[in-house]
Amino acid sequence: MSTYHEVRRQVENLTVDEQFRLLGELVAIVRRQVMPKPAKSKRSILELEGLGKEIWQGIDAQEYVNQERDSWNG
Repeated sequence: MSTYHEVRRQVENLTVDEQFRLLGELVAIVRRQVMPKPAKSKRSILELEGLGKEIWQGIDAQEYVNQERDSWNG
């Protein structure tokens, strides 16, 4: 008798609760095997420093914030 059939026979002897528990654990095992592992980032968030800074040239930050806040009130 194959291992698969032996295991299946043993599973049939478990209680329904035990079968559901085993099923959940089997799903977790298979999911870990088939799901791609996230790629480790070799980049740094610091690489974004200064990105788009030309957009803000000549704009006073506090004045900009004040204008935005004023627009919230209609």
